[in-house]
Amino acid sequence: MNFSGKRVWIDIEQPKTAIMFNSLWKMFQNEKADLLITARDYDSTYQILDDSDIKYIKIGRHGGEKLENKLETYIDRLKQLVPIIKKFSPDYFVTFLSVEGTRIAYGLKIPSIGMNDEPRNKPVCKLIHPFIDNIITPKCIPKDLYIKLYADPEKIIRYNGLDEIAWISEYTPNPGILKNFDIKRGKYIIIRTEPTHASYLIHKVRPEETQINKFLLPIFKEFPNYKYFLIVRSKKQEQFLSKGLKTLSKENNIIITQYLPNLVDFCFYGALVISGGGTIVRESSLMNVPSIEFFPGESAPQEKFLIENGFPLEHIRDSNKLSERAIDILNQGSTPERFKISSFKEKIDQFENPNKICFNFVKEKLNGN
Repeated sequence: MNFSGKRVWIDIEQPKTAIMFNSLWKMFQNEKADLLITARDYDSTYQILDDSDIKYIKIGRHGGEKLENKLETYIDRLKQLVPIIKKFSPDYFVTFLSVEGTRIAYGLKIPSIGMNDEPRNKPVCKLIHPFIDNIITPKCIPKDLYIKLYADPEKIIRYNGLDEIAWISEYTPNPGILKNFDIKRGKYIIIRTEPTHASYLIHKVRPEETQINKFLLPIFKEFPNYKYFLIVRSKKQEQFLSKGLKTLSKENNIIITQYLPNLVDFCFYGALVISGGGTIVRESSLMNVPSIEFFPGESAPQEKFLIENGFPLEHIRDSNKLSERAIDILNQGSTPERFKISSFKEKIDQFENPNKICFNFVKEKLNGN
């Protein structure tokens, strides 16, 4: 049975989902499903979808750092989505962590399935778990964390792996990125700011803050000929970072940007990836790229999973120690073996792909099983 005549609605609420679901909607397309893809304006979500030539409808935006704004944008997005979804009349709803989409699917009695590797996002989990029909979660994250946030234990689907495997398992490096951006493999660094607008950080870190100002200068002094791509999540972070790095403002090898196309390629050919969030260092370490996370909190189970399975990831919160470790890694240099697909493909093939699990589950349900 294929999906001919079946309508599937997918809601994209963040950049990670835009990347992760790329292969998932292709699975549905290949099975002749009628797809509706809606997306929220947040960070680089639209740019990623545009670069992938995805046909989608722009609906709503992220609420920012204030709780009242989050509520208002939630209400506005619900109002915009409802008539579109009623007209499309989907047979199934697929999401990552879309609060609006899940609520609408529940209200219109549309079968639903989601993925969730972030129980730290407690407010969003509490709003999704009671209404969604099934939730796919990595085995490395304790099941109790979801149950405490109102997930029905009978509706939780577990798998051996991580969300990032969904796209890294199908990834093929494209060296064209080196020529396009005039960079040499192993001679540049990717650094990403913290997700300060996330609900689990808004009371811990100011929305414009980033620790990059505290650890970058010592690294730059040791390796002034490297290129540094600093990826911010908002204009406020960009301004904060530019002000803090004023002494380096004349250096043309420091690039501050909110978006890099084909970011996975940038990570693969880089010497080191450093981030205040988890997704980018998980995907880079899965590709055998030395990676450091400086997230201002406890290590997530996913990071522990990667470390325990021998992937090159470290969690260092202290800025001085981070600088020292980064310099040590860069001094070691990159071996030619590091830039071969075989250096990571065989290792991650032992784990499960959540997109395939989701696709097969929906297929079975629509087939009446």
